[in-house]
Amino acid sequence: MNVVDSSAWLSYFANDDNAQVFAEPIENVSELLVPSITVTEVFKVVLHQRGEEAALIVTAHMEQGRVIPLGSELAMNAARLGLQHKLPLADSIIFATARQHAAVIWTQDNDFQGLPDVRYVSKSTG
Repeated sequence: MNVVDSSAWLSYFANDDNAQVFAEPIENVSELLVPSITVTEVFKVVLHQRGEEAALIVTAHMEQGRVIPLGSELAMNAARLGLQHKLPLADSIIFATARQHAAVIWTQDNDFQGLPDVRYVSKSTG
């Protein structure tokens, strides 16, 4: 199973230098888990940059995977993992979601660098 971090989704949708790396897990929708917080983050950025129509289109693409809601058990696990690994709130939810489902996280967010089951790619500069 795969979890794609918000930074990787945005890279993919922007078709930047790292987009092809993230295409593999994003386009394999049968193995794709989408934390609901990721939908929030990506929708917000695209809404701000490109408007509501574009934001709805990318959200529909994200929903081809299995969206994982933030329930209380997952929220508490995220809090524990966030404290343990010094992760920001959204990243702790993404990390906890991946752990709960034995999934690999695909990201270019350096907050995840060095954590187990993370495929980290340095952010492209071009």
